[in-house]
Amino acid sequence: MQTVRQPAVAGAFYPGQATELALDVRTFLADVPLDTGNAGPVPKAIVVPHAGYVYSGSTAALAYARLAAARQIIRRVVLLGPAHRVPVRGLALPGDDYLATPLGQVAVDQAAVAQLAQLPQVVVNRSVHAQEHALEVQLPFLQTVLDNFKLVPLVVGDATPEEVAEVLERLWGGPETLLVISSDLSHFLPYHSAQQTDNRTVQSILNLDGPLSHQQACGGTPINGLLLAARRHGLQPQLLGLCNSGDSVGDRDRVVGYAALAFTEVSHAH
Repeated sequence: MQTVRQPAVAGAFYPGQATELALDVRTFLADVPLDTGNAGPVPKAIVVPHAGYVYSGSTAALAYARLAAARQIIRRVVLLGPAHRVPVRGLALPGDDYLATPLGQVAVDQAAVAQLAQLPQVVVNRSVHAQEHALEVQLPFLQTVLDNFKLVPLVVGDATPEEVAEVLERLWGGPETLLVISSDLSHFLPYHSAQQTDNRTVQSILNLDGPLSHQQACGGTPINGLLLAARRHGLQPQLLGLCNSGDSVGDRDRVVGYAALAFTEVSHAH
């Protein structure tokens, strides 16, 4: 009996209607400046925000636009985001066969799930995923920019950077595998303090210098795992965009920070 994780935040964080959602995502991607969207090689990993699309959709699109050239190549997406609703020890899989959005269903990569089965930090917990938005809001972007991919959806709770990095290492693969970390930056600081804090946080990420705290990034735990793995694999991070909710529709007394970053493999050819 195949199970489907139904969307929890369709109609709230993003449009619940397929045609409107498809148009929204395509518009965000079309608005990406060409020098950002087509510059440089296809990333091995991206860090993208996960707020409502009105707040952070345009920032997320900066990273997703970079995947266009690999539309046919990327076959597996390892998607990590923080637990907002149900605390969990380790990294939680949903135990489902598919994750649904208004744009259709994304198949879970069961071969990859089997590869993680021996790791003690990986658990199956449907309730952790049930209401969680951090992964779900990434799916319509992935469904739009990629053709035919399977997903490894992991909600990251209480875990060490090493435990996260070990999962990434196990599924690292080649150009067919993309790593996506879903994270916002600072929360509820006044506008200018947020800018200062987020600039420092981004600088740490660009230096591959962890660990980040949850005050710096709600997805600090999965980012810390990526930073470890990125150092080992010689990935080169690049900032694609940085803003906060005060730049779009939010009030400026309490803002949330958003960044898009791409990590690319540096070729060693001389």
